[in-house]
Amino acid sequence: MKAKFIEPMLLLPTDKLPDDQRMFEYGLKLDGYRAIAFKTGGKVSLRSRNDKDFTARYRAVVKGLAGLPDDTVINGAVVALDENGKPSFTLLASSASLAAASIYYYVFDVMVLGGRDIMGEPFAIRRELLEEKVLPLLTEPIRYVEPLDVTLPVLIQSVKAFGLEGLVAKRLDSPYEPGLRTGKWLKMRVNQGQEFVIGGYTIGSNTFDALIVGHYQDDQLIYVARTRSGFTPATRAQVFRKFRGLEIDECPFVNLPETKSGRWGVGLTKEKMSQCRWLKPELVARIEFVEWTDGNHLRHTKFIGLRE
Repeated sequence: MKAKFIEPMLLLPTDKLPDDQRMFEYGLKLDGYRAIAFKTGGKVSLRSRNDKDFTARYRAVVKGLAGLPDDTVINGAVVALDENGKPSFTLLASSASLAAASIYYYVFDVMVLGGRDIMGEPFAIRRELLEEKVLPLLTEPIRYVEPLDVTLPVLIQSVKAFGLEGLVAKRLDSPYEPGLRTGKWLKMRVNQGQEFVIGGYTIGSNTFDALIVGHYQDDQLIYVARTRSGFTPATRAQVFRKFRGLEIDECPFVNLPETKSGRWGVGLTKEKMSQCRWLKPELVARIEFVEWTDGNHLRHTKFIGLRE
């Protein structure tokens, strides 16, 4: 078959991974953009999980994929590493910081190899084919997501200690199921983080001071936090530009105003709302936080990046 975009197989979120190294392979949850790479007619293409073109955006990655066998499709993630070698979604999401970042494409699966559809083969077999037939032909900045041959409790402690996002577990006998979230592939967040909808911001000197974010509950947008940390001047300006055309007069959060600021000062009262500006709830931000409070707010939040 000719190589073309194939939807990525999805990971099912879970609070607890199965502790069984005979049935599952464990790996790091990479904090980056999922991407499908394929080559047909001698031309390499790199596409996002939603089939948007990444080819021009990550030219160095495409160059490293030049040796990919014709009519081959692989799955991986585009990741930016900071100066400490740690994945940084903030760097990856910021076009201003992109030039200074180390961008890599971490490969973990192959679905079509030399025109042969191998999605029905077990994950363990596809891994062997990836290692033997594909990876030796690729160059930097292409890297391999190697399995972690360590017990699950040790992995969890290590991820916590290094402040990484989380872990994944994939059944060794699993076929590749495009676009499906069957539970054969699992992901567990170790350090707290989630995606939230941006519904407004508080006024800053040149751009904004804090984002006002929430989540949907029964089709209603619920306010949960204001977040002002995690921004560089460049990312703050970049996010602010995204607000153009989204301004609205009405507050989109159904639970505002709140009657009091609360113990941690994250409550948004009528008085504080005078400093707010509202947006159509179309942008989604990835936010890290320490915990949920009793009042259904987030405490100690940090902006990580905008979802594509």
